[in-house]
Order: sequence, then structure tokens, then C-alpha cells
Amino acid sequence: MKLNLRVWRQRNTDAEGAMATYEVDGISPEMSFLEMLDTLNEDLILRGEEPVAFDHDCREGICGACSLVINGDAHGPERTTTCQLHMRSFRDGDTIDIEPWRASAFPVVKDLVVDRSAFDRIIQAGGYISAPTGSAPEAHATPVPKPDADSAFEHAECIGCGACVAACPNGSAMLFTSAKVNHLNVLPQGAPERETRVLDMVAAMDDQGFGGCTLTGECATACPKGIPLPSIAAMNREWLRATRKARR
Repeated sequence: MKLNLRVWRQRNTDAEGAMATYEVDGISPEMSFLEMLDTLNEDLILRGEEPVAFDHDCREGICGACSLVINGDAHGPERTTTCQLHMRSFRDGDTIDIEPWRASAFPVVKDLVVDRSAFDRIIQAGGYISAPTGSAPEAHATPVPKPDADSAFEHAECIGCGACVAACPNGSAMLFTSAKVNHLNVLPQGAPERETRVLDMVAAMDDQGFGGCTLTGECATACPKGIPLPSIAAMNREWLRATRKARR
């Protein structure tokens, strides 16, 4: 396959960026999208040009590092992570636009790399769960109803990639935050800090400069792990309950 790539190049956070055009040839349909970018960078290095900076780590759809907007879609045309997107999703001769996440809370570090430490600060605001010290408790010591366990596992699947923010027209982080809140709050282990957790995490999310949620649903559509949109409503109920209790 021969492809025309329009790639966002930006030297650093303070510099102005622009799209640069490149041609790549000899691309196999079985390559992953990141392998295609590796091929581009090899060509650029051989020509004495600076390679394109992009985030990646596990390349197995687990870590969420591969944050790219491809032809206007977070992670590309398939509902998966960029590293699991393969070039068979494109055709020979296609022009592909490749950009970083677009959100004020995710400043561009270089080229396609953005700073997503705002997510880390939201998670840090959630704190810990109360657990007795000593030896490990018996597995059956704290019974968890299966619907609660299923819900916790569903929300724990969030890998923090940021596709929800990139896809949201408001740059909201509500789906991410709700996944992190709900995955602990539905479990008995998370009950002692239930109210403070949701209040602190939502406050941290607002402090990081993410946009407001208007429930357009783009976040859930773009999420490669399928975090459901009702997760936001569940967090909102938790937040209202905790706010009322704090005012008493």
C-alpha cells in the first residue's frame, strides 16, 4: 500500500504546530497503525529528518498510551486502541490525517504526544480505600453481590487513554472520572470513602480545566473499552447524594 500522511508536527508546547505531508510506500495491510508510523520514522531518519514523536507502550490495547486522532476519530475508524488498528482498515492511495488529542487539559508536548497527567491528578484525588492491616483477608470475608462485582469490573476496564475527552465536543472528562469513581464506589471496600471520593475527584476534574458534560454520547462511542454512558448518571447521583450529606 502507498499512503499519503498529513501529520501534526509541533516542536514543543509553546511552539505553533502545522500539518506536514509525507508519503509512505510498501505498507502491508497486516501492519498495525503504529508499525506504519515506525516505517515512516525509519524513512525520515534515513533522510536525515526528525522522526515523528508519538506515544506508545504495550501495543496490546492495554495501557492506553497510543493517543491519536485519525481522520477526525479518536483511535481511528475502528472501536479499538490505535495500536490494535490495522492498515487493512484503509485503502491503497488513501490520505490519512493524524493529529494529537485536542483538549485544553491535554497540552501538546511534541508532535503527537500530549500531557495527560491531568488524569493522574484526578485519580490521586480519589485517595485510597480503607483496609485493615495485617495478613491478607480471606477471599470470602467481604461478600460482594455479583451485579456489584460485574459493575466494578466493567468500570475498571477503563485504561485512561483519553479518547473520551478527545471525542467530546466540550473536552469533558466525565466518562473517565465516572469510571474511576464507580469502580470503587460500588464495592463494599470503597464504601467508607464513598462520599469524599466522588466530591474530591469531581472537584479535581473541574480544576484541571476539562469542559462540562452535555451528554452528547460521543465519549462512550469512542471508548475502546466500552465504558457505558449511564456511568456518568451513576456518578452524578453519587455526587448529589454526597453534596446533600456534606451540607447537613
